Amino acid sequence: MKASILVVEDDPGIAMALEDDLRAEGYAVETTADGGMASARAIAGRFDVILLDVMLPTRDGFAVCREVRAAGVRTPIILLTARTAEPDKIFGLETGADDYITKPYSPGELRARINALLRRTSEALPETFRFGDVEVDFGRREVRRAGAAVAVTPLEFRLLEAFIRHRGRALGRQRLIDLAWGHDTFVTDRVVDNQVTNLRKKIEPRPAAPVYLHSIRGYGYRFDPS
Repeated sequence: MKASILVVEDDPGIAMALEDDLRAEGYAVETTADGGMASARAIAGRFDVILLDVMLPTRDGFAVCREVRAAGVRTPIILLTARTAEPDKIFGLETGADDYITKPYSPGELRARINALLRRTSEALPETFRFGDVEVDFGRREVRRAGAAVAVTPLEFRLLEAFIRHRGRALGRQRLIDLAWGHDTFVTDRVVDNQVTNLRKKIEPRPAAPVYLHSIRGYGYRFDPS
């Protein structure tokens, strides 16, 4: 079965080039040039990947991304933009995007990013994952503890998802950056450590003495749910 891609791009030339290239690679492609329409299609449709331009009519890509995630849609999103500033990249990832690629980009790089996301999402996850008194609902992108909702940011959810996907395995900080922040994003080790600390506060019985998220000195972390 072909992977289905929604291309959201208001430049007709770029949109056509993307559609032609992706169709040549065997993908099923749908395009739209409007932010409002993109949000509606992403929520109503069943796409495998969304390529989302940031500068769009009626609603920018950041707003579309937030709206899609708020609706519980987990489809991987790659932001496409000419903005190269690090704060823009971080903001895009914080709104719920999975990856970020700046223009101009090569078709080969974009295809590699798409394939990487498809491989990652093809690793089956249960609709919900439970450990201790914590329940992670991937369909709703929610975390509950003892039945009560826990407020987690999109980044914290991606980080927790990465740990669950790779449970029992040691993950270095750079690997966590690739999985949760995205490739080509500059994030310091301290930022990773701070995010893990925040996550521990929300899932650990005693954050100062973690039983699930274990530190590996000089390397990174390992998630042991049992």
